[in-house]
Amino acid sequence: MGTNWNKVFITTMGCAKNWVDSENMLGIMESEGLTQTLDVEEAEIGIVNTCGFIDSAKEESIQEILSLAQYKEIGNLKKLIVTGCLAQRYSKELMEEIPEIDFILGTTSFPQIMSAIKMTELGKRDSLLEDINLNLSENMERTQLTEEYYAYLKIAEGCDNLCTYCIIPKLRGKYRSRQKEDIVEESKKLAESGVKELIVIAQDTTKYGIDLYGKKSLGELLKELDNVKGLHWIRVLYSYPEDIDDEFILAVKNSKKIIPYFDMPIQHCSDTVLKRMNRHTSKQELYDKVNQIRTQIPNAVLRTTLITGFPGETREEFEELKQFVQEVKFDRLGVFAFSQEEGTPAAKMKDQIEEQEKENRRAEIMNIQQAVSFEKNQSFLNQTVEVLIEEEVEQGVYVGRSKRDMVEIDGVVYVHTDRELEIGSFVSVEIDDFMEYDLIGRAVS
Repeated sequence: MGTNWNKVFITTMGCAKNWVDSENMLGIMESEGLTQTLDVEEAEIGIVNTCGFIDSAKEESIQEILSLAQYKEIGNLKKLIVTGCLAQRYSKELMEEIPEIDFILGTTSFPQIMSAIKMTELGKRDSLLEDINLNLSENMERTQLTEEYYAYLKIAEGCDNLCTYCIIPKLRGKYRSRQKEDIVEESKKLAESGVKELIVIAQDTTKYGIDLYGKKSLGELLKELDNVKGLHWIRVLYSYPEDIDDEFILAVKNSKKIIPYFDMPIQHCSDTVLKRMNRHTSKQELYDKVNQIRTQIPNAVLRTTLITGFPGETREEFEELKQFVQEVKFDRLGVFAFSQEEGTPAAKMKDQIEEQEKENRRAEIMNIQQAVSFEKNQSFLNQTVEVLIEEEVEQGVYVGRSKRDMVEIDGVVYVHTDRELEIGSFVSVEIDDFMEYDLIGRAVS
């Protein structure tokens, strides 16, 4: 299904799940003879894969659409296609308010990218929003947009958790696991193409398999991924604490490649706040889960995200959260100020908190975490850690990541060396200095 235009510029906003959708779109287009360009001025087709999660992400997505739209005037751009969560949520408004948009594809419609291009070629300005619970086709074409040594592996789509602050189930549909065989097959292809670090993602990875196999099957899946030749690290993201079970922990503990990196987005610790959030856990269960993981895997890395200023969050509830952060000492921690998302139950709750107060509370938590992180990093002095080399920043100085560091969201390791290091290689580094979030060391032979 050829087209008169063949240079495509694609930009991706938001989460790693969007990255995979963009890679699938690019793979489909390249299989039809189109080519990606990184120079927006020479692009004939522009695609913005948007995020609609919180206000700041929505604004960023709209700015990106408007930024690309101007290349219809000053560049070669013929057609502008918008997809992703913002497109699913506000398709009508986007079409009305941004006339430069030629076509909109919803969160399950992106595999129809070539049909969209063909229709715009015929002069049709339209949108295609299919059922958000549509099962996505397996073994789609895929062209990596990340560096060649790491890739995301999406194991499920949608979410059934119905947290009161979150719009995702309305944009991405109910939880749908992918077939285990297809996931393993895709991981093998990625490993053969040079991927060393596989990052396993879903809206909630711990629920994997519950819809397909009638039980949580993440542990089983990880055991199979652990045997894929060529992979060096396997990292699992977005694991809800209430569903991290013995099988999952043991799969990590007994594996050769799965990093003991537990990414648990707990959002809060106060039982009353958790209840208002419709989270299916309690403060005591969170303490128990942390202890369970650290007892079984003493070198485990625990990461979490929190929300400050949730509607009705009292000073006492906030102090409870501060104490929890000080006691648990998460290795990695991020904080969002609550975003009042239209269409969510939390947006209509009483006792909304002022923006400045939400931000102040966020800053208070981050100050506590900065001290925790500094103390944790100090414990690595004179230790040797394995580092994935990502970039040379100046002569003899490289930047990389240890097992403790997720790409783009955690700290880094600065590596000094007298020799040339290959990007994407693993190097032993002796740590001789540190900062609040980053380590500094020398490559050892």
